[in-house]
Amino acid sequence: MTESRDDALRRMYKENNLIKEDVFKHKHFVIITRSGIEKIMENKGITITYDPIKMEQQFVVIKAVASLDGKTVETFGEASPRNTSNSYLVAIAEKRALSRAVLKLAGYYQHGVFSEDESDDFKRK
Repeated sequence: MTESRDDALRRMYKENNLIKEDVFKHKHFVIITRSGIEKIMENKGITITYDPIKMEQQFVVIKAVASLDGKTVETFGEASPRNTSNSYLVAIAEKRALSRAVLKLAGYYQHGVFSEDESDDFKRK
């Protein structure tokens, strides 16, 4: 039997000791804050390594490789003035790569869960 989205979200909150401030709704998505991502990473024992792919003044791409119990996920974080108002492009790309890697490896992407770091549009109002 396939787990419903609501059941998966309840399980995610409980397993990772998330609190109200770690999660919020945004249009059609559930958004996890930076603190929530860090809790998930720590609780599950996810390890991450980074590889800078492109490091230019106006465009940065960082690859994250996340591992957990022999399972590995590779994903990317990117940042440019076109997709963030933040001037620290390397930091933004790293946060995006980390968040995507954690959520993918933990299996939460399939339930419509994203990180607030993935888009300036995902910030809490």
